[in-house]
Amino acid sequence: MIDDPMDRIAQALERMSPPPADAPDFDGASAFLWHVEPDHLVPVHSVNGVALDLLIGIERARDTLHANTLQFANGFAANNALLWGSRGMGKSSLVKAVHGDIVAAGLPLKLVEVQREDLPSIGRLLNLLRASDHRFVLYCDDLSFSHDDQHYKSLKAVLDGGIEGRPENVIFYATSNRRHLMPRDMIENERGGAINPSEATEEKVSLSDRFGLWLGFHPCTQDEYLDMIRGYCAAHDVQIEDDVMYAEAIEWQQTRGGRSGRVAWQYFTDLAGRRGLTV
Repeated sequence: MIDDPMDRIAQALERMSPPPADAPDFDGASAFLWHVEPDHLVPVHSVNGVALDLLIGIERARDTLHANTLQFANGFAANNALLWGSRGMGKSSLVKAVHGDIVAAGLPLKLVEVQREDLPSIGRLLNLLRASDHRFVLYCDDLSFSHDDQHYKSLKAVLDGGIEGRPENVIFYATSNRRHLMPRDMIENERGGAINPSEATEEKVSLSDRFGLWLGFHPCTQDEYLDMIRGYCAAHDVQIEDDVMYAEAIEWQQTRGGRSGRVAWQYFTDLAGRRGLTV
């Protein structure tokens, strides 16, 4: 019997592009990582994060994002959120801390992390989540685009949803160092070389306008920096004289060329290690 050429072609295509894996048991974990080739979700049983009350100096952003996420977890209307601003000031930590706090309160909210380079597959992920009874926060860390980057078009499927609409059980949070998700010099370069400067970058710049919430993160003060360290010491029962901590922490920030929540945690990690502790 002669094999059907069409069957051989179909089998070859299936080997090149295997079918997506089935949806995981969403009850088995509160967080997942999205991977492609083939499409599948990997459960994360222990999310790397800090307690919500240890995030100091970002109280307004913390309370706003928590309220928005709680609305969504309870089945009510809520906005997509863009957390933008200074490096190391707790943008990604806040997303994970808010999720952890709401899950600890007994609400079955799921966090799904998507890598920027996997944004073209976002439509397939939405179709997978649409069929679930759970509610999902899609999360993309350090999101930004260059002038020739087309990935931003895929993001519109999450923010606007196209003709089908964004699934009612999905919301999108992103962190970025840039408010408009692309470098200012690229915005100016494209405007300067365009026939109609006002339209040259409108499509990309307006992408950030599709986020209902803009939460800005700015450099912390020295008092906030020291309070962060005191909070970590109290939470992990690390004893140190205040004047010793002050002198060491100031020297630590000077060697790092600035202060932030990340620098505060790095100093505390060094302090805990010197005391023979794990954190």
